[in-house]
Formats: sequence, C-alpha cells, structure tokens
Amino acid sequence: MSSKSYATITSDLTKGISALRKEIPDTLAGFSAMHNGAMKAGALSEIQKELLALAESADTANIPDGMNLLGETFEFGGARVAYGVVLMLGLYLATWIWLRDTAQGRHIYAVGNSPEATRLAGISTEKVLLGVYVLAGVFYGIASALTVARTGAGDPKGGQTDNLDAITAVVLGGTSLFGGRGIILGTLIGAMIVGVFRNGLTLMGVSSVYQILVTGILVILAVATDQMSRKGGR
Repeated sequence: MSSKSYATITSDLTKGISALRKEIPDTLAGFSAMHNGAMKAGALSEIQKELLALAESADTANIPDGMNLLGETFEFGGARVAYGVVLMLGLYLATWIWLRDTAQGRHIYAVGNSPEATRLAGISTEKVLLGVYVLAGVFYGIASALTVARTGAGDPKGGQTDNLDAITAVVLGGTSLFGGRGIILGTLIGAMIVGVFRNGLTLMGVSSVYQILVTGILVILAVATDQMSRKGGR
C-alpha cells in the first residue's frame, strides 16, 4: 500500500476523531436527561452522516494487508476456520465470564432489572450505562473490522440493517428488551439462527427488502412473546 494511501487514511481518522471530540462532550452533558432510545437513534444518524462525508460516499478496495488478517483461514479438524471466528468465540467466552463472575457484570443486570433500586443501593447507574455503551462501541468496531476482513473492501453504506439483525439475535436468544434477563450463550445461538435464516432466504432468491421485512416481523413476535411472559410471571 502506498504512503499516499496511508496518509489519506490517517487524515480521515484525524478528521473523524476531531468531529467526535466536538460531539462527545455534548452527548455526555445530556446523558442523564435524554431518553436512551432517542440518544441512540440520534447518535446513529449523526455517525452515519459523518462516515458518509469522510468516505465521500465511495467504496474502497485499497485495504491494508493487516486488516485482511482476520479473514484468513487455517485448517482445523479437516475444515477451514477463519481467525475471525476464533476471535468471535473468544469474545463470547470473555463476556460470559465477565457478566457471570464480576461485580460490574452483575451491576448491568441490576440496572436492567430496576435502575431506581440499583441507584438506591449506591450503584451509579449513569456510569454503568456509559460503560455498557463504550463496551458496545468497542464490539461494533471489532465487528466492522471483521466485515472488512471478510469482504476485502470498505463500504460506508454497508451494514445499515445489521442493527436489526443484532436485535433479532439477542431477542431470539432469550434476552429481554425490558432488561434484567439474558445470557450470552443464548445470544450466540440467536445469531446463528439469524445467519442461517438470512442465508436461506438469499439462496431462495428472496429480495433483501423482504428479508428485512421478515426479520422485523420476527423481532415483533419475539418482543410480544417476551412481554406476555413478563406479564404472566407477575
């Protein structure tokens, strides 16, 4: 890769960091007062706009060799396994242990179950939520790196429906969107179900528009089932 390409990437990263430095203080200042859903929707829209502006809405295939490493494979048990799969399983294992065996992990469940009771117990709910969002951002970055390694190209418009797939996987895996309940293993199984489901629809020649529609219906059904189970358990 030429030094000019590296310079371009460095320049874009610098612009992006500069933009985030301006936006993060305002976001944190309104953290407690702003509704979580509105904050996440607004941040998603703003970041997508910044990325499209930085990339000038153009794809790039001039990817550094190091970014393709996670897409490479090795032989294991007669099959080819990507390094990205090993990284994914390692992250699932580390997160499972962290949520189950650490105080910080249990605090997340507590905040999800009852933020007010958690606050009265002396736990800073704002810090817990901020930590969750920061950790989620790290995972999003890793997922983006895996996508680039798998496709060998950078697409600023790519992955715009991945948030819907992620919600579907989490809900199908047994995590309650109303908080306080869920396991990482279930999320892994849910992600596998969504992946197989999406791949099956693609092989059947179903349009991507209808794939999104079907995935949205699955989310609605899963959330409705979760709501009914919560009401039945009271």
